[in-house]
Amino acid sequence: MNTYFETTIENIKMETLSNTSITVQAQVNAPVEQVWKSWNSPEDITQWCQASDDWHAPFAENDLRTGGKFRTTMAAKDGSFSFDFGGEYTNVEENKLIEYTMDDGRKVRIEFEDQGDSTQVVETFDPETTNSLEMQKAGWQAILDSFKKYTEAK
Repeated sequence: MNTYFETTIENIKMETLSNTSITVQAQVNAPVEQVWKSWNSPEDITQWCQASDDWHAPFAENDLRTGGKFRTTMAAKDGSFSFDFGGEYTNVEENKLIEYTMDDGRKVRIEFEDQGDSTQVVETFDPETTNSLEMQKAGWQAILDSFKKYTEAK
């Protein structure tokens, strides 16, 4: 394969990834006000923000307003790895919508649909280029499922 062809293929892959968004969703059996509080309160975030039982979120801060910033530390419980997940809010509509840009420039949109005694949460995000789309979707869905379980148990 020549270098021009390899570069062209890689550019097409990157362009395809950059034009692809991933959506995860959950029906949370709780009123939208409770769902909104659980999603945004740092005390609550540290209780649900993990994809599996061997991870946790030992720290969270959240300035929930357009222009405000947030940061959550996600860490393996055995201490082997941790990272900060953060960004800046670009649009906040209480009990309805959160949009933000992650520190790496990717965009996220979270919609909260009030359905009386339950709330539909739909989260759409730009993927990164390191992990497969399937892996990213599974990871974000696992975190959303953890949120659902935590919020419904409150």
